[in-house]
Amino acid sequence: MDEFKRRKKQQLMKQDRSTAGKWDNRILKLCNKINKNPDMYTTSSCSGRIVLLYDSLKKKEDLFILRSHELEDWEEIFWILKKLEAKWKERSPGAEEKGIVLFKQEPCILTVACRNMETAGKMLDIARERAGWKNSGIMSLKRNICELRSTEHLALPVMKDGKIIISEDYLKILASEANSRLKATWTKIERLEKLF
Repeated sequence: MDEFKRRKKQQLMKQDRSTAGKWDNRILKLCNKINKNPDMYTTSSCSGRIVLLYDSLKKKEDLFILRSHELEDWEEIFWILKKLEAKWKERSPGAEEKGIVLFKQEPCILTVACRNMETAGKMLDIARERAGWKNSGIMSLKRNICELRSTEHLALPVMKDGKIIISEDYLKILASEANSRLKATWTKIERLEKLF
């Protein structure tokens, strides 16, 4: 067995290690198609998501308040923020302040290991030029790893020091725009799946 096949076999035998703790079904068919190709395999994927999280430079699990791969209703998001605001007001003196809470909509992302640069180039060409995954490139020349990423993205502060800093009307617009962008990213997954 050559080195690429060995790495592919090891990767595909691994259990899901995502912080969500489960496979993202909306991108699973595309991953399966790629993994059937003898010259490629996926190392990570996400179909896009909407999140509320504490802003931090450190990556920690307890930063997430909401993490969803589905469309979200503004009222549900507002209810979560109001509940968080009430909880913050009840905190004990000296409790750690979490600072800023961000509302984010993140695009689809897919990391693919390729046997060689020729295969990686073909993968990038299809993803960027034909399927609209414009923020894509080579992450590693040594292992020929492509990171495919779509362009739909939002990131805005919605709460600071336990106080909601946006209006309900603004949150309605924000949630609507996030849902629209999430739908667009799902369309790009379907497009790439058809082209592959």
